[in-house]
Amino acid sequence: MRIVQTVALMVWAGMAMATPLTERAGWAVMPTSKTYDALVEATLASVKANKMGVVTQAGPTGMAAQRGFTIPGNRVIGVYRNDFAVSVIGLSVAAMIEAPIRMYVTENADGTATLSYKTPSFVYAPYLEEGGAELEAIAAELDTIFASIARTAVE
Repeated sequence: MRIVQTVALMVWAGMAMATPLTERAGWAVMPTSKTYDALVEATLASVKANKMGVVTQAGPTGMAAQRGFTIPGNRVIGVYRNDFAVSVIGLSVAAMIEAPIRMYVTENADGTATLSYKTPSFVYAPYLEEGGAELEAIAAELDTIFASIARTAVE
């Protein structure tokens, strides 16, 4: 039991020291003045408004609370659409491992939230040799859609 408590304390201390997401290669990182819950809801609504689908949602916040830990809000939202899936798999079976493309909502220490995602062109870059110009065009179209989702969500 002592080992479990020590590990839990180390994990909690590490999360308390974690810094907010910042710009990095291939990512779009958008800090907002919205709360975590408001940004999650705005992102979900924006996905729908941009005619995409929420395929998955996951995050450790709720389960951590059930275990007695308080951690900042953290939600990964998988976004995709079947017509893109059919097109991508026809060009590169391996590239389908990347679907759905994820958007990431994180709560900041000051109560605001950040929306981040890897751009689709970055996500699909390793598969362009196999999928060619057609996959590159799909990634560019998804870049535009994801930018629209994010822009609307953070407004």
